[in-house]
Amino acid sequence: MRGTLVFAPPKRGKLRDVPLDLEVLAALRERMERFPPIEVTLPWLTPTGPKVTHRLVFTSGDSAAIWSQGFNDQAWKPALASAGIIPVPEQGQGYTAAREHGMHALRHFYASILLEAGEHIKALSLYLGHSDPGFTLRMYRHLMPSSETLTRKAISAMYRAAGHAHDGPETAQAA
Repeated sequence: MRGTLVFAPPKRGKLRDVPLDLEVLAALRERMERFPPIEVTLPWLTPTGPKVTHRLVFTSGDSAAIWSQGFNDQAWKPALASAGIIPVPEQGQGYTAAREHGMHALRHFYASILLEAGEHIKALSLYLGHSDPGFTLRMYRHLMPSSETLTRKAISAMYRAAGHAHDGPETAQAA
């Protein structure tokens, strides 16, 4: 029965723990105070599976589970188009079908932010649910900052922490 929502483990059935920043936690708590989680009952794993009930933090406007395709077409892609990231479709046409235009792009955004911050590829692999860090490296290598970029950031951070944000080689030469 295609087209039936079910509760199921995430991609490839792998559960994972992902570190949650205190600012993100505060934003989630604030949202949950404004919009309390809603109990939704769906079958487990298959459309004929046993019914289970979970409290969902994000639901549709009619307090139901969100269909990813509906979310993509009704919220995500219009937001991307409004921001000028993807083209607005012609009158009467739908958005272009492209995986990189769907909310799956959030996964890649998450990976790129962690890599830019210098997260270890093995840790990122765990967070994304990849069984092989080599796969993660092959998939996201193009997003990894160069060694020179990481070195510059590390030294700049050290100088900022010491209160010498603008001190550099010119300062040493002037002395």
